[in-house]
Amino acid sequence: MYHKAYGIIETLAPLHVGASAGEETGNLNLIFRDQFTQTGIIPGSSIRGRFRADMRSHEVGTERKWYGHEAVSGEENTTTEAVVKFEYASLVWLPVFCPGQPIVWVTCPLLLKRYKQITQISASLPKPYTAPKNLQGRQVETNRKVLFFNLGFIEIDHEEDLSAWIPTGSNLNPDNLVVVGNNDIAILHDMALYRQSRVKLSDTEKKVDGGAFFNVEALPEGSVLVFPVALKEAGWKPFGNDASDELYFGGLESIGFGRCQVTLGGAYQ
Repeated sequence: MYHKAYGIIETLAPLHVGASAGEETGNLNLIFRDQFTQTGIIPGSSIRGRFRADMRSHEVGTERKWYGHEAVSGEENTTTEAVVKFEYASLVWLPVFCPGQPIVWVTCPLLLKRYKQITQISASLPKPYTAPKNLQGRQVETNRKVLFFNLGFIEIDHEEDLSAWIPTGSNLNPDNLVVVGNNDIAILHDMALYRQSRVKLSDTEKKVDGGAFFNVEALPEGSVLVFPVALKEAGWKPFGNDASDELYFGGLESIGFGRCQVTLGGAYQ
């Protein structure tokens, strides 16, 4: 019997978890994506590795109890099963720029369904193209609001208070939330991604070394994700007596990627 817990991740900087940085000409370092919605995820192995490394730096040896004993070269039967088990983190809300309008945070029923299963909230799933009454959008002749994006527009069909879907620890404005269709989330996700072109400079002078360049994509600052945690026993306190702390995920930490606020909920203590 497992104790059920979960974690909420809010990105405080662009987050890249995916292909490692390379120097191949034209290489695009893609992030990992969910197979159904094509939205960014953080694999459970990446979350586990971050928690393990953080505990190892503060309480040497205890990480073997909670996250499993690693294999030791030359010794047999040294590995053990982890007490804490992580699944992948999926998006709950994603910030998207609207020209001439406030930034909105979008999601879709498939993402909210997983969030509801993990956190066990009682709210009913909203319909696609739902937004709060106070959302700032452009009125059209049909007396409905329209949101304009870089590649088109979305018409709001339903009005509903979505504050119940704001995760604990997040400071999202409940008036700037929009639920879109499952078929629309992928293209909106690609519009919202942070992208940066990088080059490798020569070691002795400021010029590109051999024409090598590579592009990076990342989830933007302000993205909110959720991941489930299963505990075989109580007493796991990765942040001491606190329920929240800052952690770095993914690669490219040295150039400002990956800083996140992580808040734990459920039966994690």
